[in-house]
Formats: sequence, structure tokens, C-alpha cells
Amino acid sequence: MSFIGELNYFLGLTIKQTKDGIFIHQTKYTLNLLKWYGFENLRCQHTLMSSFIKPNQDEKGKVVDIKLYKGMIRSLLYLTISKPNVMYSACVRACFQSNPKESHIVVVKRIFKYLNGTC
Repeated sequence: MSFIGELNYFLGLTIKQTKDGIFIHQTKYTLNLLKWYGFENLRCQHTLMSSFIKPNQDEKGKVVDIKLYKGMIRSLLYLTISKPNVMYSACVRACFQSNPKESHIVVVKRIFKYLNGTC
């Protein structure tokens, strides 16, 4: 086995090694994620979730693509490694993975808008 240099990027984590310590962030992963879902041009949000909207099943709402919704939630949960402030919002929305509605995906898009402004 040979040494090929310092570790800079691994599994979506960008690693910066300085004399002050080792810093880990996911800026590159977040930007790639926004690009993947086509959210790089969304306007920024300053908060993750509205305090007025209560999570509910929304039985009468329009059904959305389950694969898309699960993929978005999965990506957000992976981001919680370096962004613990996203944890609560992502976990609340993860409860609706079995039967996502349009109202649920609107809130997930709001989380992506927040990420767009905090990269």
C-alpha cells in the first residue's frame, strides 16, 4: 500500500487539515445535492420550518413520487453529519415516507431552500 497524500474528500465529507485542527464540512455534497434535484436557483429561506404548519398525514392531498421523496429525505439525513440543525426538520418529514403528499414535499423543498442559503 502506498501513501497518496492527504485526505481531502471522502464519502461526501470535505476534510481540511490545518495546524489548528481537522475540520469537516459537507459544502461540496450540499451543492451537488442542490444541483441533482434542480434546486440551485431557488431563493433562500432563513428558517427550516414554519412554526405555523403542523405535521399531519394530509389524507386528501395529492400523492407525489415516493422514490423522489425518499431520496430527498435520505440525502437530508446524510447531511445531518455536519448540519445538526437540519436533524429535527428532516426526521419530522421522514415520518411521511410511506405515503408522501404534495404538502410534505413543499416543506422538504423549504429545507433545501434553507440549505441553498447556508452553504
